Amino acid sequence: MLNDIENKSEEIEFKEDSTNIENDLKEVAEEIKAHKPLSESDELVSTEDKLQKELTDIQDKYLRLYSEFENYKRRTIKERVELFRSANQEVLEAMLPVLDDFERALSSMKLTAENKSLKEGVELIYNKLKASLIQKGIKEMEVLGKPFDPDFHEAITKSPAPSEDLKDKIIEVLEKGYFLNDKVIRFAKVIIGA
Repeated sequence: MLNDIENKSEEIEFKEDSTNIENDLKEVAEEIKAHKPLSESDELVSTEDKLQKELTDIQDKYLRLYSEFENYKRRTIKERVELFRSANQEVLEAMLPVLDDFERALSSMKLTAENKSLKEGVELIYNKLKASLIQKGIKEMEVLGKPFDPDFHEAITKSPAPSEDLKDKIIEVLEKGYFLNDKVIRFAKVIIGA
């Protein structure tokens, strides 16, 4: 009988232990369910979101880089065109006094009737030089009778105006002004009517 009591007490202890174990297992199972890892579809959605964000960032960087490159191309093309337009500026500026000398020679030759062939030769050379300069982009300023503009003219002096409508306007040009492709390369030296 003592044996039966011992067996029964072991059985009760075992049942209590197994109940405790079952309770412990249930608690662990609930904790596992509460902290379950992401399912495969959740992982895919998370990975897809990360990839989508990365793709958006890369596209944004690409657009910025493309814009910068396009701006660089436009700027360098503009600089190149400007360089070509004004590449010979110093040479052309050096030719302007020669053109002035030709004009002075022609005006003094008009006063004399001698050496008609010499006069025609000088006119021919003058016209050829002037045509070459025009072809390279040199343009003479038209200033006579126009209002004084310090952006284009250099006033040497004021002189009494021959008429009231020429007051504060250019009445005489001492040295012609020139443009090179719409850029002033020599200011016109003028006398203003007072």
